[in-house]
Amino acid sequence: MENPVTITEPASAQSDSIDGVAPGTPIHQVLFTPDSPIFEGANVFTDIGFGLVPAEYSTTREEFLASRDAASIGFVLSNSPVYDVSGPDAATFLNSVCVNKDFGLLEQGSSKHVVICNDDGYMIADGVLLKVDDNHFRTYWLAPVLAFFLDKSDLDVHGTWVQDEYFFQIDGPKSKSIIEKVTGADLSDLKFAQNKVITLAGADATVHRLGMSGALAYEIHGPSTHAREAYRQLRSEVEAVGGKPQGFWNYSLVNHTVAGYPNQVIHFIDPVKDSWPELTEYIAHIIPFDIGLHGSASDDPKNAWVTPFDVRWGYLVNFDHEFPGKAALQKIKAEGSKRTTVTLEWNADDIGAVYASQFRGADAVVYDPMSNDPVISVDDYHKGRMRIDYVLKDGKKVGLATGRTPAFIENTMISLAYLDRELAVEGTEVTVLWGDVGHPQIEIRAVVAQFPYYKGEFRNEKLDVSAL
Repeated sequence: MENPVTITEPASAQSDSIDGVAPGTPIHQVLFTPDSPIFEGANVFTDIGFGLVPAEYSTTREEFLASRDAASIGFVLSNSPVYDVSGPDAATFLNSVCVNKDFGLLEQGSSKHVVICNDDGYMIADGVLLKVDDNHFRTYWLAPVLAFFLDKSDLDVHGTWVQDEYFFQIDGPKSKSIIEKVTGADLSDLKFAQNKVITLAGADATVHRLGMSGALAYEIHGPSTHAREAYRQLRSEVEAVGGKPQGFWNYSLVNHTVAGYPNQVIHFIDPVKDSWPELTEYIAHIIPFDIGLHGSASDDPKNAWVTPFDVRWGYLVNFDHEFPGKAALQKIKAEGSKRTTVTLEWNADDIGAVYASQFRGADAVVYDPMSNDPVISVDDYHKGRMRIDYVLKDGKKVGLATGRTPAFIENTMISLAYLDRELAVEGTEVTVLWGDVGHPQIEIRAVVAQFPYYKGEFRNEKLDVSAL
């Protein structure tokens, strides 16, 4: 089954294109090329499946600290799968597929975090949905799963792939003032998870108050015809106030772990190719590589699968409608979810022992060096990799640790972990079993810490920006 791809009319077709970019040009042909401004100043690069992108501009530490003190600008999500759902039955269709409900009641300019599950209740897609207009919704990261369901639907609903939209993130306490200065817009009335249309680089753009570091942040979406100029203007102002451009490593790993936002491929894997044969066939034409597991818990692929209850998203599940996985999730709720997400702080002395173990010849413990590098990359065989390790208590397996990263403010090493609920109490002592299957392994002491790890005054969900 081939994937139907349609490019939408640019958001501002009335505006002249910039940098010679033709209307409808796919965004990866605009931003992810060597002459793109996103490559200016980058010193480390990584392949995330479609070519090299900047991994670091200065250092991951400096980029993260800049986003806490001033601001950062990120480009990573411009590779997001964007898919529009429209038509008289658009809301009805979404209600039939997602664990959420009442999409028809969503106000224009608002958004939802949306989850789709398989019959066993495991998440096979999660992302953001914005209401563009009556019977018109734009989704991020829900396709291609959402497209699979729509292609099978008998409802009066239409799906459109959007390939010509840029997607930048401005993150940090000065993010609001930066966007306001560049665009002339007033964002004081924009609450968390709301969006509005502004003008940027001479074209209409949508600014959405959302981000993945936990702090005040905004996403900006606009047409590929103006992507480069929009990036230049925003980056110039970010750097003018002491901020920095943000590479792939900082955005994908550090931000999500510190903020307490479990992320696909970093903290869990969506079993899209292990749910239904028809979906497996459909996805194979769209996603050319698989995600392989590393770490002590890589002996069972299901270790990386999660339900909404595992990641503290049970509040999104509405049982007052039919959707895939409903019976399984009802059973989990009735019996009580066995695990939940926590933050772990890793013992510094044990981390030092792991570093030392890299230099013990044949007895070396570490297969993946414990460095600042991310736990995801794409190797020469186009196979992604994610690290997941067992969490132990008194020698018994009680959870799974994923997404380890330095926390640069606190100067600790942390990770997220899916832990047995009775142990999910701050101060509980556990160990992380470090080392790949078939290699020597070592236990690293860890303690359950606050979740989310970042609860600062600029926490996005709670901050009143009208006072800024």
